[in-house]
Amino acid sequence: MTRFVFPLLLGVVGCAILISLGVWQLNRLEWKRAMLSEISAKIGGDPQDLPPEGSDTQAMKYQPVEFAGGTTGQEILVLSGQKGVGAGYRVISAFETGEGRRILLDRGFLPEKGRDTARPPTALIVTGNLHWPNETDSYTPPPDAKTGLWFARDVPAMAKALRTEPILVVAAQVQGDAQGITPEPITISGIPNDHLQYAITWFLLAIVWAGMTIFLLWRIRRQPI
Repeated sequence: MTRFVFPLLLGVVGCAILISLGVWQLNRLEWKRAMLSEISAKIGGDPQDLPPEGSDTQAMKYQPVEFAGGTTGQEILVLSGQKGVGAGYRVISAFETGEGRRILLDRGFLPEKGRDTARPPTALIVTGNLHWPNETDSYTPPPDAKTGLWFARDVPAMAKALRTEPILVVAAQVQGDAQGITPEPITISGIPNDHLQYAITWFLLAIVWAGMTIFLLWRIRRQPI
């Protein structure tokens, strides 16, 4: 019987570890669902005024806001794409509010063919959400000096380039001349929630581990002593 002890122990411990990982992923799934529900409710809340100058808007991510003013004609084009349309750009404009504040406005998606179309200053009424995208890392290339194109949204860097406050609003609705730009409102669709798939994977591995353990014990039993 002693020859069964180690394989059986290995099988039980392995299955226990894999099952515990699956259960942990199920717990993470519930946590992620609650978080997504909270974010969704925040995105769809009642619009407020822009936060006071100097506020930490990173902590106010997703807060709905509404304001009026106009673009200045200064903008940053961030490489992007849209399903069914193809390549294009996110247009980040310097926006001057009626109170004289300069902020960043993510106006939405511009198809590639519209890049060279003139977009002079225009008056807009904007409803959108504060945002602080986490799109840059050590592998993100800097803006292309020749084309002026950016490869990711970086609030501090964009604010410095356009001489605005480090406040980014992603437009959900725009009243006024959109100038060929389609708003891309913030949604929770871009936030990954793969915990159920991970849990299923761990449970399937536990079943496979158990099957391999049973097969090993069967082989050991058939071996002559």
